[in-house]
Amino acid sequence: MPCLCVLVLCPVQVERGGLITFHGPGQLVCYPVLNLHHFRPSLRWYVNLLEEAVMKTCQTFGVDTQRTPDTGIWRGHNKICAMGIQSTRHVTMHGLALNCNTDLSWFNHIVPCGLHGKGVTSLTEEVGREVTIEEATGPFLSSLAEALRCQLVNESCADNVRVVPDS
Repeated sequence: MPCLCVLVLCPVQVERGGLITFHGPGQLVCYPVLNLHHFRPSLRWYVNLLEEAVMKTCQTFGVDTQRTPDTGIWRGHNKICAMGIQSTRHVTMHGLALNCNTDLSWFNHIVPCGLHGKGVTSLTEEVGREVTIEEATGPFLSSLAEALRCQLVNESCADNVRVVPDS
């Protein structure tokens, strides 16, 4: 007997702008909490830094991406990484979601980021083989550390990552 699968979306209202987004299995989600005074207190600088880290990560897998006037990182007309940044007193919150091996059918139920006529893609889709979050995490963290000009320090067995600016 065939198995019936039901997708259940549970919308959650948050105060971050960007209209509708999706976070779920197969996405590398990174919400850095940084005090920009320790780096460069410009939100534009920070957004550019995150974009560059994602673009370098994608390039690691042979996927060329670009910035567009729409937020996020794009492969043609398809968004591969959603971004939503907020800061209070130069302390950042929210961040990004890079589609690694995301089930893209979830996006059929929403208009991602309120952008009509645009699609979504993933590293798996673009590379033509399974690219897991675990496989993408190392290149992403290396790109992020390079962009921040810092060391990433793995703290204890909780596997949390702490950013330590270079002196």
